[in-house]
Amino acid sequence: MDVTGVIKNRHNSIPDEFIQSATIGFDNFATHCVIFVQDVDDIKREFMFSDFGEFTNINKQNYSLLLFASLLLLMAIGAVLLFSQCEQFGAVPSGSHHQRMTESPNYNPEKDIFVNETPGVIDEMFANSGFWANPRKNLTNNFLFNPNTPTPNVLLPEVRGHLPSDLRDTSDTVKFTWLGHATVLASINEKTILFDPVFSESAAPVSWVVKRYQPPAISIDELPSIDFIVISHDHYDHLDMKAIKFFRESHTRFLVPLGVASHLEHWGIRRDRVIEFDWWQTRDIAGISFTCTPAQHFSGRTATIAMQKTLWSSWALRTEATSVYFSGDSGYAGHFKEIGDRLGPFDLTFIDAGQYNERWRQVHNLPPEVIDAFNDLNGNILVPIGWGMFTLALHDWFEPPVEISSRALEIGAIAVIPRFGEWVDIKQKLPDEKWWEPIIE
Repeated sequence: MDVTGVIKNRHNSIPDEFIQSATIGFDNFATHCVIFVQDVDDIKREFMFSDFGEFTNINKQNYSLLLFASLLLLMAIGAVLLFSQCEQFGAVPSGSHHQRMTESPNYNPEKDIFVNETPGVIDEMFANSGFWANPRKNLTNNFLFNPNTPTPNVLLPEVRGHLPSDLRDTSDTVKFTWLGHATVLASINEKTILFDPVFSESAAPVSWVVKRYQPPAISIDELPSIDFIVISHDHYDHLDMKAIKFFRESHTRFLVPLGVASHLEHWGIRRDRVIEFDWWQTRDIAGISFTCTPAQHFSGRTATIAMQKTLWSSWALRTEATSVYFSGDSGYAGHFKEIGDRLGPFDLTFIDAGQYNERWRQVHNLPPEVIDAFNDLNGNILVPIGWGMFTLALHDWFEPPVEISSRALEIGAIAVIPRFGEWVDIKQKLPDEKWWEPIIE
């Protein structure tokens, strides 16, 4: 169709080169009409919708669809390239790792994923929570207009200095220090154990999001020789690739839930240094009984790909003299009572007490539930973890210690909330300073 005459008659002020662009653009809409529209914006509406009627509109729609499809294709290609090259994502279990996974009673063969004891609990969370249901309303707006103080505006108190000279003198006690969030260094039965070590600046695949409040009170270079590293699950705030790589040339052994060994081997850890556990499996090593226990959570190092391909867990450790429970991340459910009945009582309990929200209570304890879990476990000393170093939820950063210490006092429970890097011997005087109060007053 020749449009030159129509354009000249109705818009005689338009330069000839623009008319030529329009003519060519009609013949090859996808490549040239954009030039015309951008250069002669003042006639865009009349030219596009009046002069050529419905036929031109159809071509415009075709162009839009083509552009949209091209963008989707480019995004898909970019995502594939990114995912294939991003070392932070780890590795999806395959071969013998995947075979072991399929033998677990906690594995769903139809979906090829691990599942919680309560069926469908994660699907329910994603359907009803702010993660995916209504991101604009539930996430963006809440973060932008959040009236709380999720991040402290000062450095939080810490204790720096040399390691205790009697660190390994722990045949009848437990010594530990909390390094923020879920990272705990403990000495049990004369062995050093590092739980969920995260030492990187960020708890995310890129360094500029989910940044830690401050450097660790004990840097990774200052750590003593570590006998065991215990991992609860593969989320970034619990499994730090850089920290794992630091131990590649050491003799440290790794105790992990099913599937997590794939990540570790991908990052250079020899297979013979990694022991994988299913829930309720126990190994006696160096006088310590390690039992992988249930949790109610999920896994995955990408937002939508390879989710629930590795198992999540809590841990129970027992010696002849002491017993310790480490929750990792978990929502409140019946597994706490079962663990307490089967393996309790516990001298020391580290319980998930941060990054919670009513909308995703399936995967993180709310403050009252922390106390419920502690009672279910038959615990003696409660140390709330999962807070104090990263902001992954909208509550005040200080809400966990305020709420937990208050609720523990009401029932006469012993809640220990040490400063970062402060060493605690559970057989000695326990720290009781409410160090957060001067900061928030």
